Amino acid sequence: MSPISPFEENLPKNQANYSPLTPLSFLTRTAEVFPERTAVIHGEIKRSWRETLKRCTRLASALKKKGVVQGTTVSVMAPNVPELLEAHFGVLMTGGVLNALNIRLEAETLAYILEHGECQVLITDREFSPVIKKVLQQLEDPPLVIDIDDPMAEGGELLGEMDYEAFLKTGDEDFEWNLPEDEWQAVSLNYTSGTTGKPKGVVYHSRGAHLLAIDNILAWGMPRHPVYLWTLPMFHCNGWCFPWTITLLAGTHVCLRKINASNCDGNDC
Repeated sequence: MSPISPFEENLPKNQANYSPLTPLSFLTRTAEVFPERTAVIHGEIKRSWRETLKRCTRLASALKKKGVVQGTTVSVMAPNVPELLEAHFGVLMTGGVLNALNIRLEAETLAYILEHGECQVLITDREFSPVIKKVLQQLEDPPLVIDIDDPMAEGGELLGEMDYEAFLKTGDEDFEWNLPEDEWQAVSLNYTSGTTGKPKGVVYHSRGAHLLAIDNILAWGMPRHPVYLWTLPMFHCNGWCFPWTITLLAGTHVCLRKINASNCDGNDC
């Protein structure tokens, strides 16, 4: 065994010299430094970074009250809406693992993913209730279901215990959450398409999500405060980590349920 270098003596990790890498730090910094900048735009909705942090914290608190702890899987079936963006932080604040579902999959595949990923909470958009209803019928132990009742959704019905906004009200905006103790801690579970077999679950750890979010800035040469139109699905590899990248840059997330001309007229985009 190699002798301990004098530079390594009496220098243990502590809060003054080390913190695990996590994309959660992006949200807290941005909300503190740029609290009133616009964080999210969705139709008529416009929220600041101060509001967004509060909503993410409420989500974490509400999930915690429902038993979500480190390692618990929380799945989200939604297009590019603010609720899915908030889940990229609120779920992680509990130590839980975010599983963003591909909205184009059929019921059988979705049921397999929820069972294989051991989903405990499912947050689902009203528009996808027809397929989700079939999914829930196939599960022996269905998860807690929370509905996203987006006014911009087309059709569907509410299937869950309550809607997302009511769920947030059960949470505490002063909830004291903690950064991960280990940056190797899982934060996201993404499934492959399963075109040659059953889908395979791929895990992101906290360090990887943090570093890839920063790498996006370097690779794209992105400026501070970008306005980012969400055309890339957030469920696809967590939107290549851009939910965290845009947050780090104190930018604006412009949510978009569908890509069509009517959603991109004039100044709306």
